[in-house]
Amino acid sequence: MDLFKIAISAFGSMVSLFFFTKIMGNREMSQLSMFDYVSSIAIGSIAGEMAVMSTDSFLEPLVAMIVFSVSSIFISYITCKSIVLRRFFEGQALLLYQDGIIYDKNLLRARLDVDELLSSCRLSGYFDLEDIHSVYLESNGTVSILPKSQCRPLTPDDLNIDTIQARPMANVIIDGKILKDNLMSTGKDETWLEKQLLLKGIKEKKELLLVTYDYSLEKINIYRKMNKKMLRDIFE
Repeated sequence: MDLFKIAISAFGSMVSLFFFTKIMGNREMSQLSMFDYVSSIAIGSIAGEMAVMSTDSFLEPLVAMIVFSVSSIFISYITCKSIVLRRFFEGQALLLYQDGIIYDKNLLRARLDVDELLSSCRLSGYFDLEDIHSVYLESNGTVSILPKSQCRPLTPDDLNIDTIQARPMANVIIDGKILKDNLMSTGKDETWLEKQLLLKGIKEKKELLLVTYDYSLEKINIYRKMNKKMLRDIFE
């Protein structure tokens, strides 16, 4: 009987956690503010206690989860409306390096040392500080790097070349099934798609893992299933 209660409680905890996570918004860990991060840990901890029924009441931890979720949503709302409150709750960007000068007090404030600064630069593809104009630590903990103009990649705009704006690929077949709404959004129909597959020598859609539509070239890209295991590692 106790196991049944725990199973029901765990299911309720999972549903509650999923619901509150969805209403708090879908953001990556690197995008969470410190308050959001702490709230997420607290909500997860309460959900864990709810799942194993460490308290006699199911309602008490649920109310606690509601309070943390509503508080997080409220803080997110007011920080969107006020710059002062946004800087108070989320902090602001710290200048770590600029024009050959390393700001050691800002490094200390960010709890970083020179090795970690250089490592962050290398992870971004910069192995020489002389190629960098500025380095900032953003409020979410990520490092932003502004390269010197002479060291940044050449762009079509630098060469005065006009380009066609690319659009995201539309997935029109996944696991052998046609995604009708996605196909309709491309302005094509199933007859057109079937004809394109036949031109590629494909008669059965079930052998396809993914088919995408390229808006700029008005063509499909086909990715077949491979049922055989890859036994050879080409990197060793």
